[in-house]
Amino acid sequence: MYTKKRISRLYGNIEEKLDAIMIKNANEAFKDINFFYVTGLSKGLFEGSTVLVYPNGKFDMIIPELEAQSASKSTGNILVYKDKEESEEILKKSMKGLKKIGINFSGLSYQNYIKLNELLPKIKLIDISMALSKTRAIKDDDEISKIKKACSIADKVMESIRGSLSENMHEYEISAEINYLLQKFGADRPAFDTISSFGKNTAEPHYTHGNTKLVKGDFVLFDFGASFEKYNSDTTRTIVYGVASKEQKLMHEVVKSAQQVGFDSLSSGIKGSEVHEKVQNYIDETKFKGRFIHSTGHSLGLDVHDGWIGFSKDCDIELQENMILTVEPGVYIPGYGGVRIEDDVLIRKDCAEILTHSSRQLIEV
Repeated sequence: MYTKKRISRLYGNIEEKLDAIMIKNANEAFKDINFFYVTGLSKGLFEGSTVLVYPNGKFDMIIPELEAQSASKSTGNILVYKDKEESEEILKKSMKGLKKIGINFSGLSYQNYIKLNELLPKIKLIDISMALSKTRAIKDDDEISKIKKACSIADKVMESIRGSLSENMHEYEISAEINYLLQKFGADRPAFDTISSFGKNTAEPHYTHGNTKLVKGDFVLFDFGASFEKYNSDTTRTIVYGVASKEQKLMHEVVKSAQQVGFDSLSSGIKGSEVHEKVQNYIDETKFKGRFIHSTGHSLGLDVHDGWIGFSKDCDIELQENMILTVEPGVYIPGYGGVRIEDDVLIRKDCAEILTHSSRQLIEV
């Protein structure tokens, strides 16, 4: 049901008339997540697989034999190959008579682009990467349900993980515990490389984890997400191990209040850049001016950074209902520490529905 609607919406976002759309996977490094979007599949690797999507909502999948069982869960027509030569023959036969097809250039390596041109010399390849991003930016009910599940899993982990902290433990130990709990509570895997940082390492936004030991008075920053049936959550909390200092309390309060400014500004029709400007201006009016060094948030879905839409100074896209994004202001002082608070939000007509619910108060453990 959802796949046909997604395909219809996708074609509606493409200006040129196409005979078909091709989503092509190579090896693990060049798998196109749009393959799973248009087929509705959530299991299987599908390396070396191709899906041909037609304007009538139907699709053919050209897949290796080892993926046949996984592919059977879709509504598509399955074409199985045993080797590379057979896959190319099936592709050429399937494309016979077609003149113009859409390709996700942003998900295709240059090497594979050259191979496609050699294999299909008479077919014109049209870039539809922007149309794919535009279509995926608006989530359907199935996608919203899966992201909400991913958020609820992350919430359970966030509420549980504080009890695992102990003096002199290493960052990598708490990261391992987070990843274990994510799957224990129902995730297929972590959504991305889990961030668990202590002390001054919290001032590095994309620090992951290392062998730093936890000591009293440290900031502790957790940034992680759950992946559930390919859909992701992304949440961050910053706490203090021990008793928080006056400076730590102030940093946390400023970030929490800045996030609320972001929440309060959310509704369909506002531009992403306007949201970021409001949050940035709030922080810059405090003693932490210039310490907010990244965008306020990003789109979320099949990818953790799901397309080009976000809350940044360069995003003039207007928010629409059923977009899902993060709101994650932060303050960072190199050599001292940083605070970031991040939640996932679903855009509604006049407001936003917050999907992650663990406490945003400063917690001292």
